[in-house]
Parts: sequence; structure tokens; C-alpha cells
Amino acid sequence: MKTGKVLVTGGAGYIGSHIVRELNDARRDLRIVDDLSQGHRAAVGDTPLTVAGFADAEFLDGGLDGVDYLVHMAAFCEVGESMNAPAKYYANNLTASLALLEAARRAGVRGIVFSSTAAVYGEPESTPIDEDHPQRPTNPYGETKLAFERALRWYHEAHGLRSVALRYFNAAGAHPDGSIGEDHAPETHLIPRLLRATEQGAEPMSIFGNDYETRDGTCVRDYVHVCDLARAHVRALDALAEERVGAEAFNLGNGEGFSVLEVVDHVERVTGRRPATTSAPRRAGDPATLVASSERIARQLGWSAGHPELGEIIETAWRWYRAHPSGYS
Repeated sequence: MKTGKVLVTGGAGYIGSHIVRELNDARRDLRIVDDLSQGHRAAVGDTPLTVAGFADAEFLDGGLDGVDYLVHMAAFCEVGESMNAPAKYYANNLTASLALLEAARRAGVRGIVFSSTAAVYGEPESTPIDEDHPQRPTNPYGETKLAFERALRWYHEAHGLRSVALRYFNAAGAHPDGSIGEDHAPETHLIPRLLRATEQGAEPMSIFGNDYETRDGTCVRDYVHVCDLARAHVRALDALAEERVGAEAFNLGNGEGFSVLEVVDHVERVTGRRPATTSAPRRAGDPATLVASSERIARQLGWSAGHPELGEIIETAWRWYRAHPSGYS
């Protein structure tokens, strides 16, 4: 169905740009606000873009006028950095987001889709993790995301503002046509770092921890294709427009976990080159295993992963990397 006007915060970023592409393909009326500190104007083409911080006073004074639905993507998202700089994460991911939420309420926004994370669960008691699993974050990144999820629930209780929080597991891959993909500086995500480490003479990529209680001692994660994440946002917007949800949270994953060393093996199979790696100590705040149950979103919103194979996910990332070895530059 057609929703009203959609505003995407952080829409020029990695996941945000894929959501924007999906919304444009669905012919939705949308615009973006992004300060381009982590995003790229080239990633969003001709989609209307306001270059500003999503909580800047100048933007909040009228920037949400006429907006029906908000997709809130803008956030700091590095676990390790959050352990060293918690104030930065509380200021942006919580305090600034609350200012945006209050502005959305005043402007009459009808619904919000929130970019949340598997980090809200912390160290899992069992896997796969469903949405009823205890939520005990082990890092400020997950803590701030969980706090904003709870604020969304109270805003629905107090003001009737509907919301969907999408708890991403590990986003990976790139658009299959190779036109948009992952470009961070510095790059901290596993798959693009491994792709770079396949280059001759590349500096070895650090594998943080080899003594976890997993099948080979390295962390196990659930990788979900970024385009599948983007499709879930369209499903969530439709559910909000049809008033089928109040304040809901859904996991987004494939339901299968791969260790870091298994991802290394898949990268070698896709590229024909073994990435250069080296062992490093564990990073504070990293759970050993995070694997999703996405049965709730399948049941309630009809979403399922269209690119479930890790090899296919890596192939799309490799296609982007070969076409854009320097990113969008």
C-alpha cells in the first residue's frame, strides 16, 4: 500500500541508503536528513536530502512538518567505541533521539520505524534468540537502543504514537546491482574488512578473541542481507499505515550463525583469495553468540530473508568492492 510522506534520518548511510532505494522502488514519497558524517550523498541519488543533524534545533523547528512516518536510522553503532565513549552514545542515540521523538509527536507524525539492534539482548541464555528473551545489554550501544525502544512504548501508551523497532542482527552485503554498498571510514565491519584483507600486501585483519565457548573459539553471528533489512522497513511502514501494530519489536536475522573463521572461509571461496588475519584479544562488550529467531516478523508482517545464503551475501559485497575499491570517493 502507499504510505504518506516518509522521512529517513541517516538515509545516506549504509543501511539507510538501501532503505531509501527500496522506498524509491516502491514509489514512496520520501526525503532524507543526514549530516553526512558517516553517510554519502552519492548513495541516495536525486532523493531530496537535507544536510543537518537530526536533532539540530534548526531542523526540528519545522523539519518534520507534513511528515507522516519517520524511519529513524541515524545513530552511532560501534560496540567497542561505545565501551570507551559511553557519553557519546547516550548523547546521540538516546538524548538526541528523544528530542526527535518529541518533535515527531508535536508535528503529528503517525508512526516510527526504529533501527534497533540484537545488542539489546546481551549475552544470550539460549539460541536462537526470540523477542521475549531477557534484554540485558553488555555495552552502552545496546543499552541506549533499548532505552529508546522503551521510550517508544511509553509514547504509544501516552500519545498513541505507533512504532516498530527492528532489531538487526549483522547487516551485510550490498545491492545486487553493485551501485550502492558499504563505505565506512574507518571500516569496522567484518566482511568488508576481510575483503580488503584479500588484497596482496594488505595489513592482516585482527580477529578479536579465539577462546569463546563456540565451535572454533571465535564469535558467532547471524548475517542478514542489507536489502532484506530494507524490505522489512517497507513491511513495517505498511503495518503502521494499516494500524496493525501499536508498539512492536521484531528481530531481523537469518536464523543461522557463522563464526568469524567460517566467514573467513566463505570469503576465500567467493574471492579465490585467503584474507590475511591475525589473532587479537577479545573486545569488551562482545557476546559469544548472537543468532536470531525471526518467526514473529514472518508471522505478523510476512517478512522472510530473500538472500539467506552467506556466500550470496558475500558475493554482493565483493561485487560492490571490486566496482568501488575506494568506496564512493
